[in-house]
Amino acid sequence: MIIENVEIIDIANDGNAIGKYNNIVIFIKNAVPGDVVDVKILKKKKNFWEGTIEKIHKENKLRSIPFCSHYGICGGCKWQHMTYEGQLYFKQKQVKDAFKKIGGVLPQNIIPILPSPITKEYRNKLEFTFSTNKWTNNYETDKTLNNNDNLALGFHIAGMFNKIVDIEKCYLQNTFSNNIRLTIKNLAIKLGLSFYNIKESKGLLRNIIIRNTLDDQWMLIVVFGYNDTQAIELLLKNIKTSLPNLTSLMYVINSKKNDSITDLPVYLYYGKDYITETLENLIFKIGPLSFFQTNSIQAARLYSIVKNFANLSGNEIVYDLYTGIGTIANFIASHTYKIIGIDNIEPAIKDARENSMFNKIKNTTFITGDIAKIFNNELINTYGSPDVVITDPPRSGMHPKVIEQLLKVQPTKIIYVSCNPATQSRDIAMLKQIYSINKTQAVDMFPHTSHVENVALLIKN
Repeated sequence: MIIENVEIIDIANDGNAIGKYNNIVIFIKNAVPGDVVDVKILKKKKNFWEGTIEKIHKENKLRSIPFCSHYGICGGCKWQHMTYEGQLYFKQKQVKDAFKKIGGVLPQNIIPILPSPITKEYRNKLEFTFSTNKWTNNYETDKTLNNNDNLALGFHIAGMFNKIVDIEKCYLQNTFSNNIRLTIKNLAIKLGLSFYNIKESKGLLRNIIIRNTLDDQWMLIVVFGYNDTQAIELLLKNIKTSLPNLTSLMYVINSKKNDSITDLPVYLYYGKDYITETLENLIFKIGPLSFFQTNSIQAARLYSIVKNFANLSGNEIVYDLYTGIGTIANFIASHTYKIIGIDNIEPAIKDARENSMFNKIKNTTFITGDIAKIFNNELINTYGSPDVVITDPPRSGMHPKVIEQLLKVQPTKIIYVSCNPATQSRDIAMLKQIYSINKTQAVDMFPHTSHVENVALLIKN
């Protein structure tokens, strides 16, 4: 079904554009508000339709030519068809709309979004998947490929768990990342090692994870589907010889059905078992399983905003909820009397403590536990009532019990950092009986995507 001359009127939170036909909302991929297009309807659901552009009659001035040959296939960088100025505008709008429509309240001061100084090669971590099912966009071609031609090392196709697009060049990470990926793929084929078949759950090579830092340290983690000592040694030995610039070469044996390796041992083959990133005057150790903001340049600027919003005198007790590896806690520690970081992931808390010791920071305390359970009166009595609380929860937002406790202890300031303005505004709405939103600032951590980070300062009334 083709619907002609649909005007694109807005963009949804997932990055898809919005058009209307006879009061039916249509979500359309790769369109820009202001475009007038013919839409091919792909799905009809009860409250909305989904479609794709069949023909463009009028282009908005914000439309841009995608720079990546994999655009529209791999599922990443979905906003390449829009100028960077346009991306920033709609990210800012996403934050405003969330506070107005979900939170029911607008901040007193919305500071303009902070652009990323670089819009390519900004990520410090990527994960690629080995597969025997390469995406070709042609079913007949799929059936005629020989074994090697059907091998892929790249990203999952959006909505297709068993198909991988074989990446030739990715613009998300420093170009050495492309060299690493292509070298490993060629070595694996040359050595006759099996790629993973996700449908049959078999194959030696499953994933590679590539991490890097601003000063050109590189960590490579190779994930194997089972323990074949001889084959693993053969590949790792060849990788070490072919890629001598690696700071760290590690590997994991994952025979589970899922790709998560957080519960598995990581073995060091060569080099150090960590790399280090420097933010301002602090050095952070990053291990194979450490969570670290994937845009290092913007991470430092994000933490500076948190520090400026807190406006600390040096006498405050600060709680850092969902602290992760303690990046924010350690970043602002010198401006506080003491800071207590809490997270439910033990390896992250271990990293946080090590980062404090690494930087000779002595006024931090890091605690492992479910924040909804341990952020309670007993904890407050032990460590003192907070003057400031910083919270940086996952996309799902804060647990209602955490919000209840914040309303009980009533710190003077709450700085809420979020990667999801929708859940952030929802949570803040539950705090507005006691707190006003003094100001917010969005930070673009992920150019060419619809994702946006937002920092909000809440002041007790």
